[in-house]
Amino acid sequence: MKILISLLLVLGVLIAIIWLSKCWSTSRGHKTQIFSNTEKVYQAGFSRLWPIAKAYWSATRQAPIPQDAIPLAELTPEILAQSTEDAVYRLGHSTLLMRIDGEYLLIDPVFSERASPVQWAGPKRFHQSPISIADLPAIKTVIISHDHYDHLDKAAIEQLATKVQHFVTPLNVGEYLTAWGIDPIQVTELEWWQSVELNGLTITATPAQHFSGRGLLDRNQTLWASWVIQGLQHKVFFSGDSGYFNGFKQIGERYGPFDLSMIETGAYNELWSEIHMLPEQSLQAHLDVRAKAMMPVHNGTFDLALHDWFEPFERISQLAKHNDVTLLIPKFGQAVMLANPHADELWWRTIMLEPQKADEVNKLVMNNN
Repeated sequence: MKILISLLLVLGVLIAIIWLSKCWSTSRGHKTQIFSNTEKVYQAGFSRLWPIAKAYWSATRQAPIPQDAIPLAELTPEILAQSTEDAVYRLGHSTLLMRIDGEYLLIDPVFSERASPVQWAGPKRFHQSPISIADLPAIKTVIISHDHYDHLDKAAIEQLATKVQHFVTPLNVGEYLTAWGIDPIQVTELEWWQSVELNGLTITATPAQHFSGRGLLDRNQTLWASWVIQGLQHKVFFSGDSGYFNGFKQIGERYGPFDLSMIETGAYNELWSEIHMLPEQSLQAHLDVRAKAMMPVHNGTFDLALHDWFEPFERISQLAKHNDVTLLIPKFGQAVMLANPHADELWWRTIMLEPQKADEVNKLVMNNN
């Protein structure tokens, strides 16, 4: 019975995706431009479904989701108002609130309960955002990396409309925003290596190795990107979603060094490593862009792969230690000051499993790689 219900849910989601794809294609007209990666072609068609379905069927995981509440750092308008220093606050998954030169930026804002085209099925949040959209300060700029549901949240965009001065997206992604009611004059679309300057803040779209599409009929009709954000005092890099490729070295050569890299480290698997880095590759990407400190993102909020929820934190922590990399894994909502970045260590271990077993599991994780 459980298997039948699961199959019906999957079928329902697929029908919803197809319907939404048709609606979206009709609303924005025919698109002839198809985007591609610079190094590897990722075939995301049905030929990959069988090995992935087989892997999901046979996978045994100790903790796909947290068994206890994920600890959050309190974040309120009053707390934000206590400082004007450049800072980053991780809100969840790849959602980041940044204060640069006294202005607030928001990256990949996802506040919905599920990363899905429908809110009755799909990956559900492990935790709520440490701050609501209503409590956010005025936002100078929202930056979107690509159009997947765990990065582009329609409900959040609609709620943010009156709080945000400007939206910056890769090519064609901005059309989603204008279809959802955002004034076109507020939206800037960029191609790789293009920049926009907003009151002294320079935002540059840089390459990533991924793919796009919110349905089954719109594959790669919008661009995906990583981002360089440069203010008067500090410069940061956000990887978006990406497999490992030589583009990270190019970005480091053109724009490095950075005060902080925010690198995708989660939802990985060998079956799709072309588009989502394994932790070893995430660390190398950080080294390639030449950043002083690394904050792993794309983890801790949704179950989107076959690893345990805490595994990305464990693996990247060990790798950073062995490679003498400054690693920042803040609690969601905790401030990371760019002038002197530091964060709580190993917070996930308090809910990961019994403390005496933590080292044993960590060794097992590392030995499996």
